[in-house]
Amino acid sequence: MLIELGGVRLLTDPLLRSRLGHLRRHGAPPRLSDGDRIDAVLLSHLHRDHLDFPTLHQLGADVRMIVPGGAGAYLRDQGFRRAEELGVGQQTRAGSLAVTGVAAEHGGSRGPLGPAAESIGFVVHGERSLYFAGDTDLFDGLADLAGTLDVALLPVWGWGPTLGEGHMDPGRAAQAAALLRPRVAVPIHWGTLYPRGVERFRPAPLREPPRAFAAQVAELAPDVEVRVLEPGGSMPL
Repeated sequence: MLIELGGVRLLTDPLLRSRLGHLRRHGAPPRLSDGDRIDAVLLSHLHRDHLDFPTLHQLGADVRMIVPGGAGAYLRDQGFRRAEELGVGQQTRAGSLAVTGVAAEHGGSRGPLGPAAESIGFVVHGERSLYFAGDTDLFDGLADLAGTLDVALLPVWGWGPTLGEGHMDPGRAAQAAALLRPRVAVPIHWGTLYPRGVERFRPAPLREPPRAFAAQVAELAPDVEVRVLEPGGSMPL
């Protein structure tokens, strides 16, 4: 997601390539022109579909990165000089915005031989307040954010026909929306990357998760507006 708020541009967990290993992107990859300014990249954890080195190299070695505990040295060793760690409950500034690290229930190590690091989410406060969950399952602390958010960006699926531990499906993401009570919930982490060829046999995860999420939010939290953005779509806050 590209978040533009108060004149500040934040990019979350960017992966701008057309494929990643056996995963193929459905739809054209997003592109940033040379003139596009990114004030900071928010990296929620070290998994390859969230921390993609070829994409980060496109952004440049001097791009500022706000990363979870345990990830800073790893990124600096890869040449990214401005990687700074943010722990759960800690806060930093990005221009006029306050960025706070929040907990996530998700294994975040760079397996099998890479470093271990935390997984986190981010709350961004400015003239609007947004929560970017990264990858997470439900956890008790979500309720602590209730009533403080204009927008919640909630993952509703993954990159395959099934989900592993530490992820939310549409039903669990709808429960998260009911706990958070944002003004608007946007389902993310769906419909983009998928194993090559599998869409011929199991196409539903490419289309159905956000609609199922919207239907269940309507039942559990009817005061929360759901906006479904197709990959590449945008909305005003």
